[in-house]
Amino acid sequence: MYFPILSIITFLPVLGAIVVLLVPGDATKKLISFVWTLATFLISLGLWFYWDNSQAGMQFVEHIPWVPEFNLNYIMGVDGISLFLVLLTTLLMPIAVYFSNLYVNENIGGYMALMLLLESAMIGVFLALDMVLFFVFFEFSLIPMYFLIGKWGSGKRVYAAVKFFIYTFVGSAAMLVAILGVYFATGTFNIVELQNTNLASGLQTWAFLAFALAFAVKVPLFPFHTWLPDA
Repeated sequence: MYFPILSIITFLPVLGAIVVLLVPGDATKKLISFVWTLATFLISLGLWFYWDNSQAGMQFVEHIPWVPEFNLNYIMGVDGISLFLVLLTTLLMPIAVYFSNLYVNENIGGYMALMLLLESAMIGVFLALDMVLFFVFFEFSLIPMYFLIGKWGSGKRVYAAVKFFIYTFVGSAAMLVAILGVYFATGTFNIVELQNTNLASGLQTWAFLAFALAFAVKVPLFPFHTWLPDA
């Protein structure tokens, strides 16, 4: 029986964000956020319990045509590396929500909704097997991070949020150019299929540098870390 566990894990936090915004009472919002993130973690454990160690490659793959004319597809999958990254994300999120409840006392609904949206984006990044889908999730994380920094950060938080946005925009533009370059060279956005293609070494180098730039801003790594101290 087909069960879209990857999509459920990815988009369940989005539903939680909507619920948190709709329910009244700060205490209720905090409780729902914690329970929702905990439920997401418990569901994600299904990946661990039903993992097939005898099988190499991607598992729990979900493939739905998105824009066939441009070979765009909604493809989700998990391998042995992304499995642990997803579990780590879903484990840390209820912990982060629980302890943030002790310090965040302003606009609880907005804060918790942004945290849930950020969780959805992070999970999507680890599960996406289409480069455009990966880009969408990667860039979607900018929205909650921008508002979390600008509203609930410390020090020069507004300045830090704007700087973070500018840095991320530059890195994202480079990543998008790299994705399009790889697509025009191979005819596919499918990350798994790219393993069987022969990219020119020059394109590989430039694509790597473009992706590395985008990742360095989000992590952040030196010298793209200057937005973090102000946050």
